[in-house]
Amino acid sequence: MPTPHINAKDGDFAKVVLMPGDPLRAKFVAETYLTDARLVTSVRGAFGYTGHTKNGKLISVMASGMGMPSIGIYSHELYTAYNVDAIIRIGTSGSYQPDINLKDVVIAQGACTDSAWSTQYRLDGGTYSAISDYEMLETAVAETRKRGLPLHVGNVLSADNFYNVDPDMWKRWAGLGVLAVEMEAYALFSNAARLGKKALAIFTISDSFLNDKILTPEERQVGLTNMIEIAIATAEKFA
Repeated sequence: MPTPHINAKDGDFAKVVLMPGDPLRAKFVAETYLTDARLVTSVRGAFGYTGHTKNGKLISVMASGMGMPSIGIYSHELYTAYNVDAIIRIGTSGSYQPDINLKDVVIAQGACTDSAWSTQYRLDGGTYSAISDYEMLETAVAETRKRGLPLHVGNVLSADNFYNVDPDMWKRWAGLGVLAVEMEAYALFSNAARLGKKALAIFTISDSFLNDKILTPEERQVGLTNMIEIAIATAEKFA
């Protein structure tokens, strides 16, 4: 049934949902990679589509918006109200390490955060380590290697701030081996764990904190295509 933030009907969503941040990227994925995509939700412009892949697997794609509160709302409602089993976040991230270059693929094994997301679990001062689903992680890694693409697997930072007042804060995370920064995975992984569901996050490196390099629009399109195809191939295994 419709929720406060999703107006899809029962059965409108597939068991696996790809989740980019940008609504227009969700539209692009649906129109480019799904043969019979239909719009199933459009509340607040967070477009969601369902259709079949070229291999006949039914999957959905829906925008998450930016930040943990936003993806936290949408993933929770998809998991609980629409019986979605797995969500794969697909997005861009900024590199923290010298060997991680523009257009490389990063798959999050786990997510650190500077947010207070886990305080809701009342862990008596403990810190919850948010991790991806291993079966999905293993599948995505295999799909990436099959394509011969540069791949990095490990920890990412899900940050609350895009513009941090301390310009060197990233170096502290990098010193702990964190691969890259984004803004959503920790909340997604936490929701999945709490609700007994599956979650994964796959990223394309769009910029680097070690230099001023950034993907051009053309390079971004090619890089995102690789990531999307990996995500779809992974989704098909769980659809």
